[in-house]
Amino acid sequence: MKLYTYFRSSAAYRVRIALHLKGVAYESVPVNLLKGEQREEAYGAVNPHKRVPSLDIGSATLVQSPAILEYLDEVYPEPPLLPVGAVNRAKARAIASLIACDIHPLNNSGTLAYLKKTLGHDQAALDAWYTHWVRQGFDAIEAMIEPGPYACGPRVTLADVYLVPQVFNARRFNVPLDDYPRILAVDAACAALTAFQNAAPANQPDAE
Repeated sequence: MKLYTYFRSSAAYRVRIALHLKGVAYESVPVNLLKGEQREEAYGAVNPHKRVPSLDIGSATLVQSPAILEYLDEVYPEPPLLPVGAVNRAKARAIASLIACDIHPLNNSGTLAYLKKTLGHDQAALDAWYTHWVRQGFDAIEAMIEPGPYACGPRVTLADVYLVPQVFNARRFNVPLDDYPRILAVDAACAALTAFQNAAPANQPDAE
């Protein structure tokens, strides 16, 4: 199994967390987004959307982190990424979707590059844009977090898999997080787990 990844990609980070949680061995294949390797013809043959992550499982190559995470949970069911009960599963999916649909697409590298290079916004405007969407999403997530230590209760779920990489990104872009004690507590609890440590950007072979 090969994971096409970039150490700072939050979408790839999600998949790395899930792979380590489930104890699934994989080969890391770095794709340097800053050098534009994702736009090269060779990688386009792997993933037509030319983004990371992509997961080569031998018989197919899977793209888009939500689809990859669902695949992993179906094929490697232990430990499950969703809690017991339809309501609890919906709550975990809601936090994950808030990040995947409402925060990340507005703040990923492609969006920021378009704002800067095509629309002519300066760095201050980009920083304000980034902070606005993170805070709007985190305001909601802070209220949605269940009694811990994790986002949806006593064990790690899909919500944590999405939340931890988004917190990492927020820190990278100097978004103030003092207003989010529950989010910070969840992030700290996850940081104590080996799977999250092994998946962390600093511990990847392409870390710079």
